[in-house]
Amino acid sequence: MKVLVIGAAGKTGRAVVEQAVAAGHQVTAFVHKADEYEISDVRVIEGDATNSVEIDAAVLGQDAVLDTIGGKTPYKATTLESSAANTIIASMQRNGVRRLVVTSMIGEGDSEANTTFYERLLVSTFLRGADKDKAAMESAVESSGLDWVILRPALLTDDPAKGNVRVFDADTGEKAHKITRADLASFMLAQLSNNEYLHQAVTIANS
Repeated sequence: MKVLVIGAAGKTGRAVVEQAVAAGHQVTAFVHKADEYEISDVRVIEGDATNSVEIDAAVLGQDAVLDTIGGKTPYKATTLESSAANTIIASMQRNGVRRLVVTSMIGEGDSEANTTFYERLLVSTFLRGADKDKAAMESAVESSGLDWVILRPALLTDDPAKGNVRVFDADTGEKAHKITRADLASFMLAQLSNNEYLHQAVTIANS
């Protein structure tokens, strides 16, 4: 598939790009600074994810868009992710691209039922700025009319992939603890062709 990864310079985005290339996809990496991004066999586009002209140039001709944008100061109020999501959605609608997979975080929506005490504390303190922005981003995606999947990963680690990802049901209240970025990336790429979670916000973790 022709896949656009937005936020490709971040840790999660880089993992997604590397795995997508390994899987044989034609990958476009959308980043802030192209001269600081070096991954072979990848088309790199530099731009601002809230700029409709620059996003249009990246979205045109793609089969799917993977949004891995995350702010660097999640404790500060921001509209980065929601603004970017609205720009991306509008561009996909204009250009006839249907599949959109985005990363959010545990604690959003009904996934609060699956959070541990530490995760709830983290969301209300260090992640308090990102919390409202991600909620607004999710709302935009859910009302987009696209073929979307929202991923709500538990606490992210840089550990090696464990090779197992569990989907948690809010109704059970079972606690989701951690997930490696590598496993998040793998699950995200699986959503390119998997319709099981289409039009759902999915809480995931290794355990």
